[in-house]
Amino acid sequence: MTKRAFDELPPEAQEQLQALDDLADEDIDFSDIPETTHWTGAVRGKFYRPVKQQITLRIDADLIAWFKAQAPEGRGYQTNINQALRDHVQRSVRS
Repeated sequence: MTKRAFDELPPEAQEQLQALDDLADEDIDFSDIPETTHWTGAVRGKFYRPVKQQITLRIDADLIAWFKAQAPEGRGYQTNINQALRDHVQRSVRS
């Protein structure tokens, strides 16, 4: 948690988090949490979100129009362009 996010929490939540942070590892009670011994249903990278970088990129107008037409109400077309680029990179890496 960033310092800024921590500062935006209510004081009682800050106190609770600080108390947890002050606990030594051996003082934490894990008795009510079952130990995971198998990972058959696990999915690697399920919560991974790559860091985005803002850039200026010139793309042909017809391509932008096509991606916007595919997106509901023209929203999310940049995400679709990003996914198309990612798919292309993954296919290139496999070759």
